[in-house]
Amino acid sequence: MPHTKPASLGRAMLIACLSLCLLWWVKLAETFFALDLSALALVPGSAVGLTGIVTAPFLHASYIHLFSNSLPVLVLGTLFLYGYPRSWKPALLLIWLLSGVGVWLFARHAPHVGASGVIHGVFFYLLISAIIRRDKLSVALMMVGFFLYGGMVMSIFPTEPQISFEYHFFGAVAGCLASVFFQHRDPKPVVEPPVVIDDDEPDPLIGDQWQQSSAESEQEWPSHRRDN
Repeated sequence: MPHTKPASLGRAMLIACLSLCLLWWVKLAETFFALDLSALALVPGSAVGLTGIVTAPFLHASYIHLFSNSLPVLVLGTLFLYGYPRSWKPALLLIWLLSGVGVWLFARHAPHVGASGVIHGVFFYLLISAIIRRDKLSVALMMVGFFLYGGMVMSIFPTEPQISFEYHFFGAVAGCLASVFFQHRDPKPVVEPPVVIDDDEPDPLIGDQWQQSSAESEQEWPSHRRDN
């Protein structure tokens, strides 16, 4: 499999920032224009709620909810886009849709909104990809993500009634499956071969003068010993 360099970090950050701006634009539009977007929430078992499989990650119940998701979107999104430039699009699509389908089929009958399901999917994508690939880049990205958001491993279980742990759980499942299916689309980073120094080659600056000097010193040394 051919090797390739990772995507531009600046480009990855830009896309993550634009995604975050879109979430904030939706929330601000909801507030300033008094929009009722409740019909776009994901409601399990409801035919109307099927729309929420696509739209629910754009919605947030409050500004506190959006604040709590903003930094993970920016950080984990940047790591995801930077480390997996070829696989992030199909992986994100699978995480987005599969997490929503899981919630629609099995979650509690209540409106579910927020990007946290997708965020958990991205986190687990980074985690499982690092375990499978074990190259320096994927492991480094996973370590950064795990150091900052390792608590997501536990947030897939029930904690508070108002938190959709189901979205977290199915996002994690989708992230693991997406990693298995797509992470091999990104070849491992280029590994520079080690530099081998041939001691027999003359130095490009001084040539073989050091060898001649060494030989002359060995010839002079016995005469010095006889003088002493």
